[in-house]
Amino acid sequence: MSSITSSKMRAIDANCTYLGLSPVQLMENAGAAIAREIMSKISSGKVLFVAGRGNNGGDAFVAARHLATNTNYEVRLILLGHSSRIRTEESKQNFSLLSYSGLTELKEIADSKELEKYSGWKDNDIIVDGVLGSGIKGAPREPESTAIALINSSNSFIISIDSPSGYDLDGGEVVKSVIADMTITFHRMKTGLELPGSEKYSGLVKVAPIGVCRDAEEYVGMGDLMSLSRRNRDAHKGNSGRVLIIGGGAYYGAPALAALAALRTGADIVTVAVPENVADTVASFSPNLIVIPLKGDRLNPSNIPVLKNLLETHDVAVIGPGLGREKETLETVEQLLPLCRKAVVDADALFELKLPIKSEGKFILTPHSAEFSRLYGSEIPEELDSKKNVVSSFASDNDVTVVMKGKVDVISDGSVARLNRTGNAGMTVGGTGDVLTGITGALFAVNDAMDAASCAVFISGAAGDLAFKNKGNGLLATDIIARITDVILGVL
Repeated sequence: MSSITSSKMRAIDANCTYLGLSPVQLMENAGAAIAREIMSKISSGKVLFVAGRGNNGGDAFVAARHLATNTNYEVRLILLGHSSRIRTEESKQNFSLLSYSGLTELKEIADSKELEKYSGWKDNDIIVDGVLGSGIKGAPREPESTAIALINSSNSFIISIDSPSGYDLDGGEVVKSVIADMTITFHRMKTGLELPGSEKYSGLVKVAPIGVCRDAEEYVGMGDLMSLSRRNRDAHKGNSGRVLIIGGGAYYGAPALAALAALRTGADIVTVAVPENVADTVASFSPNLIVIPLKGDRLNPSNIPVLKNLLETHDVAVIGPGLGREKETLETVEQLLPLCRKAVVDADALFELKLPIKSEGKFILTPHSAEFSRLYGSEIPEELDSKKNVVSSFASDNDVTVVMKGKVDVISDGSVARLNRTGNAGMTVGGTGDVLTGITGALFAVNDAMDAASCAVFISGAAGDLAFKNKGNGLLATDIIARITDVILGVL
């Protein structure tokens, strides 16, 4: 299996929680794996665990408890800091069990000088590094910095949990790190442990399975939303995305719904460019919309100069909602797409779409199964794995990211394929596809295509599920828009 980033692993952990696999269960499995590795390394001896106050330390607590059940081992553990400041509930729970687990010694040391005076650094067969987790950036603070130095100066065999403490798995500068003889990382190999020179810090790397649910990685979940770009306090207007909706003419509700969904998803500015016959009606939906009337009652080539200027001032274009399928309109879409840096292509803009698009831009296509079949030129297989392969191959061949909407959505950029199961039968009502398109546009403005597409289908479906609880089959597209923020706020 291919390696994954540390942020992807955190998303998988959160997805496990979303599915019902608790963090304490994963921690138990991780700690047990560490203990097994120690027992395979030495049949008896002295083992010192050095644990921080995060989940990396929690894994160490579990491993120490497992190892201490075997009387062949003298097990000592130092907590760097006070137990009252352990950061997660699962780590607190596992630390509290150590008092009943037969450890030879259990100490809490918050002061670096006291840490240096500790006599237990010598004569250990193994020191287990559970000081810092994979999210470390820059220089470690005290007392962790002193602990790292003391671990490195020992003559013991050093085993690091998940990643050497102080080593930046994302490839940043390593200021100070444990230099391990072995690193036990969980579930999948981490890309940071494959970087050139990483073996200097990690030593031999072993991957330990910890019982992660397969669907936590294959299906989009709440954890994936953690990786999305977030608005910071210093942000200015437009920093969180400028979205241009190009649609309408034949219909006016579709572009309005897409625009309102983009705003609810967090876009700073949403401009709706629609033919003048529907511009006033679209504007009447909300004073938050900026509406640009285009000459004519359908999108046509004379609109291109105006739209070209708008494309230059927006991060992403959403093209398709309510356009209609007149020949002139579709020809205009074909001319517009090469001008886009980023675009979400949906609805009528997918009709007779010529692929691959001759452009260096990035594109997300959001067809339902019938639209995809037309683009693909053949029927789609019913079996899910076959469907994934077809979508992945199509995305790769045409250099696009595809969201094929269905009971189970299939998302692929040609190299990765994800699935989504949020959503319900009530969402067959008109307008829900336009809502998804707007969400996708808002996310794509400030994120890469695969993250935007994957998280958009999850958010749209999850918001629809929340709305369905209250509205049932009377669900409207606007009800979904009203619940978008409830889903997004669930991960903050």
